[in-house]
Amino acid sequence: MKTITRRKFLNSSITAGLALGMPRIVIGAEGSSRSPGSNDTVRVAVIGLGSTTAAGGVGGRGHQLIPRIREVPGAKIVALCDVDQAHLDREAQPFKDRGEDVATYRDLRGILDDKTIDAVVIALPNHWHALATVWACQAGKDVYVEKPFSYNLWEGEQMVAAARKYGRMVQVGTQNRSSTLLRQVFDYLRSGQIGSIRYAHALVYRARDGIGTINKPTPVPDTVDYDLWCGPAPKTPLMRKQLHYEWHWFWATDGLWDSISRLRAR
Repeated sequence: MKTITRRKFLNSSITAGLALGMPRIVIGAEGSSRSPGSNDTVRVAVIGLGSTTAAGGVGGRGHQLIPRIREVPGAKIVALCDVDQAHLDREAQPFKDRGEDVATYRDLRGILDDKTIDAVVIALPNHWHALATVWACQAGKDVYVEKPFSYNLWEGEQMVAAARKYGRMVQVGTQNRSSTLLRQVFDYLRSGQIGSIRYAHALVYRARDGIGTINKPTPVPDTVDYDLWCGPAPKTPLMRKQLHYEWHWFWATDGLWDSISRLRAR
């Protein structure tokens, strides 16, 4: 993949509204890349399946979303995509066991070129969220993208601009904002039945191994296309124990704290 800065790459192909999302995708929305029939379904591709063996039992967001998508009336998963062939094989097997057809791709651009796919679920590492969303909008796909919405604030603005320009539906996975249970909880709290709330304190403990110290590059798994994994991020030697999930602790691939710092500076 040609070396190019994230900003320059996006700047050449941009210009994105947040509206409806995966559970409410409108079949046959204006600007769709295909012409559905009266009994059609929303054909969905899941991009980014993730590791299910990451330290602490976290990760694998695409893996977690697949059964949830299957519960959505009118939605059908028709394609899976991951740069790790082992992840692809793991997720494709249950479809084969059920006798269901599902296409598999290593490169997400194959998904975008498929005119029969209506919508994509993006569960990639954070540094891929913006580019994948913009490309999907340009390809006429509606998008459900996992949080955080983008690597930084500037990229988020380009995603919003792309959704608007191409008339696509884009939603970010901030599930707490749409939880019916949480709405009921807050309605109860605001009702005053427990009196005036002055203080709330919450803790979450989750065992995770430390990422340790690496003094030399770690071999990339044979099942991984590392060039595609890096995508818009710099293609540098792998300097951590595992490729998957631990990317959260590195600036080039997470960026959450970059966004926070920019917010504070405004």
